[in-house]
Amino acid sequence: MSEAESSESQPQVVSGLEGVLACHSSVCFIDGPAGTLRYRGYEIGDFVTSAEFLDVAWLLWSGEWPSAQESALFVEKVAVNRELPSSVLSLLETAPMETANPMAVMRTAVSLLGVEDSSADDYSIDSLWEKAQGLLGRLPTIVAAMSRRVAGRDIVAPHPELGHSANYLYMLTGEPPSDSAAYALNALLNTYAEHELNASTFAARTTVGTLSDYYSAIVTGLGTVKGALHGGAVDDAMEVFSRIGAVENVSPYLDAALAARVKVPGFGHRVYRTRDPRAEAMDNLAETMGAEMGEPHWHAVASSLERELRTRKGLSANVDYYSALVLHHLGFPHKMFTSVIASSRVAGWTAHIGEQYANNRLIRPRALYGGQPARTYQPSSAR
Repeated sequence: MSEAESSESQPQVVSGLEGVLACHSSVCFIDGPAGTLRYRGYEIGDFVTSAEFLDVAWLLWSGEWPSAQESALFVEKVAVNRELPSSVLSLLETAPMETANPMAVMRTAVSLLGVEDSSADDYSIDSLWEKAQGLLGRLPTIVAAMSRRVAGRDIVAPHPELGHSANYLYMLTGEPPSDSAAYALNALLNTYAEHELNASTFAARTTVGTLSDYYSAIVTGLGTVKGALHGGAVDDAMEVFSRIGAVENVSPYLDAALAARVKVPGFGHRVYRTRDPRAEAMDNLAETMGAEMGEPHWHAVASSLERELRTRKGLSANVDYYSALVLHHLGFPHKMFTSVIASSRVAGWTAHIGEQYANNRLIRPRALYGGQPARTYQPSSAR
C-alpha cells in the first residue's frame, strides 16, 4: 500500500466540523461563494424589508407564506402571549442587570417558562407550534424588560393594539414608535430569523435529538449564541465605531489593528466568501436611520472602514456590522444587541427543531482518540 493510500484509509478529523453535512433540511439554503441565502427557496433580498416578521416565521415553520386569514390568526395568537408569568417578571425585576450578561438572564427566563409549562414534555407537532407561538410573543417582552432595567427604567407592559415590531419598540421606549422605526426593526428581525446549521441551530437540534423538550433546545441555542464567536460580533462592532469616532480616524485605527493582528469585528464569515447577503439591507437602513436621526457620522465611519478593509485585505462586512448601527439607532442598549437577535432567531431554531423531531436520529459523533495506549492498572500500594 502506498503512503498516499495509507493516509486516505486513516480516519480524518474535520476541525470545527467545517463542510460536514450533518442532516437533510428544507428550511434554508446558503451558497457561500456566491453570497446566496434563501429561506424555503426565497432569496432574502426579495422580502427582507417588505414581509412581516411573523409571516416569515410562518414561512420557516410551514414551508409556505400564510394566507391573509392565516396571517391574521397567527398574529393574534402570538400577541396574546406577550404577557409574562409573575415568576418570570420577578426574575427580570431582580436580576443584577448592571453586572449580568443579558443572554444569561434571557436563558434563565426561557428555562423558567419551560418549568411552568405543563405541556413542556409533549413533543407533538401541534404542541410544538403552540409553545413556539408563546415564545415568539414573550421573547420581545423579556428583551425589552431587560433593556429597560439596563437603562435604569421601569419595565413597560405590552401594548395589545400594536403590531409585533411596534410593540417591541413601545416596550423599549414607553412611546409608540414611528413607522420608520418599526419598519427597520421588522427588517432586522427578518434578517436574523434563520441561517441554516450554524452553531446554535446545530446545538438545538442536538438537544431535541435526545428527545428532550422544546424549551431545553431553545435554552441550548441561547447558551450557544451567547458566545463571542457566534453572537458577540454585533456588540463588538458598535464598540469599534465608538472607538474610531470619525472618518479621519479610520486609517490610523486600521493600521494599528492590522499591525497588532487584531481581528476587526463584523468581518469574515465561516460560510460566505463574498459580502454577506444580509448586510445589504442593514447597510441601507443604517445609512437612512443615521441621516434621519442627525447621526450620519456613524455610517460614514462604518462605510469607510469597510472600504479600507476590502482594499487592504479583501474582506467585506458580515450581517452584524451594519446591524449594530441599526440597533443603536433604534435605542437598544449596546449590551442588549445579541439578545434582540436571539429573539428573532427563535423562528429558525423552531423550524429546525420541528424537522429534527419529525425525522429524528440521536446525534452522536465520535472522537479520534490520541491519548495513551492501553495500560495496566496498578493498585496504590504498587505505584
